[in-house]
Parts: sequence; structure tokens; C-alpha cells
Amino acid sequence: MEILIIGGTRFLGKALVEAAVGGGHRVSLFNRGQSNPDWFPNIEKLVGDRNQDLHALAGRTWQSAIDTCAFFPRQVSSLLKTVGGAIEHYTLISSISVYSDFSQPGLVETSPLATIGDITIEEITGETYGPLKSLCEQTAQQLKPSKSLIIRPGLIVGPFDPTDRFTYWPARVGRGGEILCPDSPNWFTQIIDVRDIAEWIIHLVEQGVTGVFNGTGPDYPLTFGKVLETSRAVTGSNAHFTWADPQFLLDHKVEPWSDLPLWLPGPENAGADQVDIQAALSTGLTFRPLAETIRDTLAWETTRPSNHPWRAGLSPEKETELLWSIGSVKS
Repeated sequence: MEILIIGGTRFLGKALVEAAVGGGHRVSLFNRGQSNPDWFPNIEKLVGDRNQDLHALAGRTWQSAIDTCAFFPRQVSSLLKTVGGAIEHYTLISSISVYSDFSQPGLVETSPLATIGDITIEEITGETYGPLKSLCEQTAQQLKPSKSLIIRPGLIVGPFDPTDRFTYWPARVGRGGEILCPDSPNWFTQIIDVRDIAEWIIHLVEQGVTGVFNGTGPDYPLTFGKVLETSRAVTGSNAHFTWADPQFLLDHKVEPWSDLPLWLPGPENAGADQVDIQAALSTGLTFRPLAETIRDTLAWETTRPSNHPWRAGLSPEKETELLWSIGSVKS
């Protein structure tokens, strides 16, 4: 199969290329040629900015296109108006952020979606990201109504994750000592290894599957405590965990999701990490063991410069300060 991947030289895109090539498919990449240009020297690379210049795609045909980086509906529209007639199947990588209400567990693909008043807005914020992705989905379904596949990933993790939203925890556990953790070990979280979601997407593309699917995991209730305990087992560290009251953390200006990744407090987020994935499971989505994801993530993390900036997680100084404050309160 000939597959066009829009993007392809960052996190999920890289995994999609590897899964497609591993499946014997011929891949073409379309991107600006700026991110990791040395990757995939044997794969066709078509250079252009999707916002301005799609000429490199004109006159070409592919059996399938996978769009990893559409954030605004006009980007989907311009792409499909250029190559829509030259591809049989279009996959849009969306997000579970498209849903309008995360207060209840069990969100399914038909749950209500977020909306936005001004559909011309092109500033990505916490409030606009989901609604804009929803508009991207609508555009894809309008222009490729019976040949579109919409994937709504949750938090994608694993090697080469540029966000550090998961990597922070295994790395921090690996350093050992007393670790500041939010709330309790019993709250639920959902993650999916980038290689698992990529292999599943390629499987769906091979089968010509259409429709909408939530794409997160695993296929069992995963607690945050399990993530930490597995990280400790993998690293063999002497880490021990201090669980901080959510209000204490908020009072001390600790930002959920960024300062303490994976943590989303409040009743409005009660269902954010309990999204229903039965539809995805029915199509063959599978998951590698959590320990494997942690081990491979740490192996990749050690290849980065020791002074690289962390994009998520508490600084050692801030963590020490907060742990000291907790100790003072308890004493």
C-alpha cells in the first residue's frame, strides 16, 4: 500500500512511519523538512508548508493519507481539496479533548462534542484546542464522508515524547528518594504507548476501516499508584512516595498536568481518564506491558543531554520546598 503521512518526523509520526514500513508499505512524507530531517533517509520526502504550499502533492496518488498535524479546519479542507480525489482513505489524528463534558466516566465516540463560537479562531489554548479539533473532524467527514477515519488519542507516551508529561514520573522515580505525589495512589489514569497506537492505526488503514474511535488505554483500570510502583520495580530505586492533599497543592500554586503530570483534579475532570475504548478494542487495539513502556522510555531519556530542559514536572528545588512544607505541617 502507498501511504502519505502529513508530518512523520516527530513523536507519533515517527512511530507511524516505522509501523507502516514494518508492514511492508511504501511511505511518502509531506512536511516542512525542519524537524529531524535526518530521519528516514530512504523514504520519499515531499517538502512544503501545509498552510501555504501544497504543490508538492499535486498530481500524485496514494491509497491512504494519515494526517498527524491538523489543528484548524482550513488545514483539513485545503489538504483534502488538493489530494482528496487522489486518495482512497483519509485518517485524521484528533484528540479526546473534543468532548464537551469530562465530568462523567465512560465517554464514548457519540458523546457530545465541544463547540466554539468563532470558527475562524486560530489560537490554540486549553479552551480552543478541543473545539478546533472537533471542527477538523467535521471538515474531514464532510469532504470525505465515507472514507474518513477519525482517531481520538488520549495521552500518548513512550520514547521520543517531546512533552515529558509521562517521562517525568519514571525518571523521577528512578532518581529515588522522597517523591511528591498528588492526592492518593488510587486515582485512575489512561495512557497509550506511541508504538501501540501507531501499529493499531496502520492496521485500521490496511483494513480500510472508517468511523470514529477513542484511542487510549490500557484495557484495564490503571491507577497512578500502579504507574509509580511499576516505575520503582523497573528502576530498582529506593523511591518512596509522599501523597499531598490536592488543596495543599493548589494553594501552593502547583499546576495540574504540567507541574505534576497526569494529575487532573476536580469533579469536572472525573471522567477524563476513564474514557471508553471498547470500540477500539473490537478492532484489534492491543497494549504492551506497562513495564516495557517505562523501560523503553527511560532508555530513550538517557540519550538526551543531561542539561536538557524538562517540559513538564516539578523542579527539584520546588519539590524539596513543598516536601519541607508538608513535613512542617505534619510535625
